Amino acid sequence: MRTRAGILTSISCAIAAFCGTASAQSSVTLYGVVDNAFAYVDDQRGHSNVYMSQGNLQASKFGLLGAENLGGGTKAIFRLESGCNSLTGARSSAGVIFNRQAYAGLSNDRYGTLTLGRQYTPYFSMVGAHPGDVDALDTTLRFNNSVTYASPVIAGLAFSAQYGLGGVPGSIASGSNFSTALRYDYQPVSVAAGYVRLKDIATSPSLGTFAINSPVNNGYASAQSAQLIAATARYTYKDLMLGLNYSNVQYGPGPRSLFTDEAVFNSYGAIATYRFTPAVTVAAGYSYTRTSKSNGVSDPAQYHQISFEETYSLSARTTFYALQAHQRARGQSLIASGAGGTAIANAVAVVGDSQNATPFSGPSQFVAMVGIRHAF
Repeated sequence: MRTRAGILTSISCAIAAFCGTASAQSSVTLYGVVDNAFAYVDDQRGHSNVYMSQGNLQASKFGLLGAENLGGGTKAIFRLESGCNSLTGARSSAGVIFNRQAYAGLSNDRYGTLTLGRQYTPYFSMVGAHPGDVDALDTTLRFNNSVTYASPVIAGLAFSAQYGLGGVPGSIASGSNFSTALRYDYQPVSVAAGYVRLKDIATSPSLGTFAINSPVNNGYASAQSAQLIAATARYTYKDLMLGLNYSNVQYGPGPRSLFTDEAVFNSYGAIATYRFTPAVTVAAGYSYTRTSKSNGVSDPAQYHQISFEETYSLSARTTFYALQAHQRARGQSLIASGAGGTAIANAVAVVGDSQNATPFSGPSQFVAMVGIRHAF
């Protein structure tokens, strides 16, 4: 339940070059989002709940984006971005100031962009979260110590590749991670595909954030490796957008894993949005996730989820929104047990990553939210 934030305000200034021999145009943009809502859940650990929730339509955050024109179509760029809890003022990640993004690099109109630091993966450019954010298409996948190249758009085609360095002496491959994505736009049609390969999940210094913390997949938190593949297609006609998406996630065991067989999650989704007026937009989506028969699970878990979103924009910066989602789970899944191991249990419903810490105690869950988002 989130979308990306735009950069809506910029502060520009001229910086004289050293000794006054030349001048370069520089800009620094301060941007951010505050997103708070009232939420209702029909079941959180056995009880209904009305509470305040933040970061639902867009993650609450603030950041700095800078660029310096070096000439010849080349710019030096940087971004520092921090997530926050807009209800309490706390950091999103304890001990990490710029937990969302922190990178610097070069951008050229003709040759593309090269950046170094903590960054989202190219795979993250895919859209459409699924139960428990099992495929990391929401907000949970970032690389540290990463090098990212993004190509310019050529005849509607663009691609990006990222490599996260493990920094292990004597073994450049240990703890390293890789991601790539490809996108093609032609008139009303847009298609994209992404890939992520993760190694040494528990110890890799290049893996910044990767969530295996929901009842959907926490039984595989001890995985040594993971592979994520996703594809999406969209068609836009005037104010109508129709889309399809698919993802495949595989968790691989290692010598210290608490499971023995590779586990596979397949998710299929459809989404539609329609803009009734410049201010009013509605959206609806459906997703289906199925796990594999593995690690003693003979009745694989299945999750059906339907979601709705209504937004009313008071201005380019301020939006009122309402969100509703219902999920139905059946079958069994491998879950983390209180004894530090794993156990087979009936699948429980968990709508998006917002409910990972407080899943439903049964097979269905309904969530509704009404809130306000302000971007600056």
